[in-house]
Amino acid sequence: MTHLRPRLPSPLQEVADDRFARHGVRLLLKRDDLIHPELIGNKWRKLAPNLTAAAGRTVLTFGGAWSNHLRATAAAGRLLGLSTVGVVRGDELAGRPLNPSLARCAADGMRLHFVDRATYRRKGEPDVVARVLRASGAPDAYVVPEGGSNAPAVRGCRVLGEELRGRADVVAVACGTGGTLAGLAAGLGPGQRALGVPVLKGGFLDDEIQALQEAAFGGRRGEWRLDERFHFGGYARVTPGLEAFAEDFERRHGLPVERLYVAKVLYGLVALAEEGAFPRGTTVAAVVTGRPFP
Repeated sequence: MTHLRPRLPSPLQEVADDRFARHGVRLLLKRDDLIHPELIGNKWRKLAPNLTAAAGRTVLTFGGAWSNHLRATAAAGRLLGLSTVGVVRGDELAGRPLNPSLARCAADGMRLHFVDRATYRRKGEPDVVARVLRASGAPDAYVVPEGGSNAPAVRGCRVLGEELRGRADVVAVACGTGGTLAGLAAGLGPGQRALGVPVLKGGFLDDEIQALQEAAFGGRRGEWRLDERFHFGGYARVTPGLEAFAEDFERRHGLPVERLYVAKVLYGLVALAEEGAFPRGTTVAAVVTGRPFP
């Protein structure tokens, strides 16, 4: 993957923000959004080890109609000359005009295979995966789970934590499937803590992250916890309040803020600072896992 010229380690940028400074807290941004122009942030960290493992085989993965993971996988396929198949949630979408996200996937050469929502919910079951592989026309494809979170991806994200050793007391990241947090926590050093901000409702991620760490490392690694309060209603939900917060952060710091993940972790950190959750002298790093797609 090195021939794609990723920018690693990604930059660590301090930002002056009075909402933290007045509580004696430093805010750093881990600019994973600058790793690669198309394989952005944690998409690079999770996809790169899986693409190596695919060893030239077709890569099949899963996502919703607006999935950034599907877009990144399709872009990787184009850049590396790999065939890709995207299994899309919602058979009602088949035959309709593609939305801009799926149109970009198709333009990058990804074959789109639409499945009904009941089948999609069972996408982790071996018999369902085998059926999808046959139906998609890629029975021997290398399968990457939704969001790219599996043991190779978690080990890839461990490097993120290693890059931050000794640089912050608390490292925060927004969580979808939990793979980035699972690897990040494993890579941090003694005394550092990882904080996950889930962007979905449900309270299920603790078990998922534990299982991912067991698969990748044989057991729980690092110190981590979740704060479930900042999902703003669930995945892809952006309230007027969150939109206003993101626009204000952009004006303050000249940084484009991706709304579905990054805005939520930044909002959560501001709220925690105001609550006094961080002792004076704490350095907090927020992982910028992506940027707005055009």
